Parts: sequence; C-alpha cells; structure tokens
Amino acid sequence: MIKYYKREQNNIVEIDRPEKDCWINVYPPFDHKRLAQLSDAIDIPIDFLLDSIDINERSRFEVDDNVKLIVINTPIENDLEHSVDNEAFYITVPIGIILTKDHNIIISSAQNRVIDWLFSVAIKHLDPADKDTVVLKIFEKNVFYFTQYLNEMNKRRYLIEKELMHSSRNTELSKLLNIQKSLVYFVTDLRANELLMMKMARTNIVLGIKDDEEKSDYLQDILIDSGQASEMANVYTNILNGTMDAFGSIISNNLNMVMKRLTSVTIILMVPTLIASFYGMNLSPLPLAGEGNAFWYILFISLVSAGVLYWVFRRIRWF
Repeated sequence: MIKYYKREQNNIVEIDRPEKDCWINVYPPFDHKRLAQLSDAIDIPIDFLLDSIDINERSRFEVDDNVKLIVINTPIENDLEHSVDNEAFYITVPIGIILTKDHNIIISSAQNRVIDWLFSVAIKHLDPADKDTVVLKIFEKNVFYFTQYLNEMNKRRYLIEKELMHSSRNTELSKLLNIQKSLVYFVTDLRANELLMMKMARTNIVLGIKDDEEKSDYLQDILIDSGQASEMANVYTNILNGTMDAFGSIISNNLNMVMKRLTSVTIILMVPTLIASFYGMNLSPLPLAGEGNAFWYILFISLVSAGVLYWVFRRIRWF
C-alpha cells in the first residue's frame, strides 16, 4: 500500500499522487508493480525500495544521484504465527528513509511504532523540506522505542523468574529463552544503528549538519541515548544469562535430590523384601520356623531393619 500526504494550511491531507514536498508512506502488503511505478514516478532506484523491505537488511546509508537512502532497524512485537522467528517475543525490522529533493519516502516491511508515530503525530509538526530534522526525529523516536521494549522485557523476565521460584516447568524456561532471543536482536541492531549514526556524523554525506551546531548537538544526544540503550541491552542479556545458568543448576540439583531420595527409599524397602525372600524359600527349617508367632517376629525384624536404615539416611541427610 502507498499513501501520499501533504501539508495544506497547517493541516495534513491525503493526496492521490506524489507532489512536491509531500510525504510518502509505503507499508504492507506490497505490490511490486506499484513499487516499480513509484520508482519511475519520482525517479528513485527500485533497489532502494526493495532493500528497505528486506527483513534481513542491515543498517546503512547510500547515495545515488542525489537520492539518499538510510536504513535503520526498529523493534516490533513479534507476530509469532507469521514471523521468520516464531519464538522471540520481540524482533527488529528495517525502516527505509528515502530522501529526494521533493519527497520523503518512509517504507518498512512491517507495521511499527516509529512509523505510526511519524504519520499520526510528528507529520503535523515537521517541515518536509527540513529533511535533516525529519531523519533526526526518526532516530530519536527509534531509540526511545528500543528503550521502552527493553524495559518491558525486563519486567517480563522478572515475572517469569517469580514463577520459576515455585515451578520448574519447561514453560517458564522456554519463555526466558524467548526473551534471550529477543535480546540478541536488540543488542545486534542497537550497535548497528549506533555505528550508522556515528558514520553519518563523521562523514556528513547524508546529513549536512556539520556546520549546524544545534543539529550536531541533537545528533550527539541521540548517540548518547543509543549508547545507553545498548548498555541496557547488554546488562539485561548478562542478567538473563546468569539467571538461566542459575535455574539450570537449581533444576539439576533438584533432580539429583529426587534421585537420591528414590534410591534411599529403594534401599530401605530392599531389606524387608530380602528377609521375606529368605523365609519364602522351600528349604530346610529356618530360624523361628517352629515358633507360633514367627510371622510377627519376622515382621518386627523387617520393620526394625528398615527403621535403622531410615535413621542412618536421616543422619547423613539423604532425606
């Protein structure tokens, strides 16, 4: 789907075709024929559009005949039924920002909060001609949502850990593993986004803000926030790894305790069984064979033997 927006008298209206200083939002489902028509209509490389909807596209920028492409990765809640990764709670998808002299094209392979915010809130206050500010605002909001999702994951991890304190089911461990997979996406793409922004600040090819102190400081603030989000992701990853190792050791220890108790019970029951087996043999007369109360004597001996073994195992803390 492709939608076109333009500012008219401080209002944003939807238009039928691309015009000068308009916003273009390209979102799923995609029609490659319409993408090709859009490419021809505003004279941009078709590869810029196709690369932006590639789920595995890395963060980068590219310039081709005054058409600029910026690709950053943004977090989304995972659609477990239709995603390429059907286990992680959160994944990342690329957002393509294509800048021409007269147009701002925003394209992504999945609905996400950054684009929703841009076309519902920010578009009313941003000047489409001020392309540097548009890109910086998208960067800032992207870091904000990374941080928000990281906090949500940390809260979810804490709740799962509380459940694990009273349960050793595989369900809770699987949930922790899903969070761990989500953190892998976040750690990788936060670092990639940060490197992209650092390269853009250093080269000044895409954003011509090197001589604009206000915008340069703004980008540096975004880089600081991005670095903090990256550190958060690393810290949460280390905490989760430690938690997984700790609960793995606890579960293994609990299994050993159960096996030890079962072994102890087997040994305790083996002694009465052994005595009863001897007296069940059809051999020469056994001790107490002529006694009228032989059964009760044998039962008493069996119970005493089992009781002694139980006392010994309690002393060595096998129970």
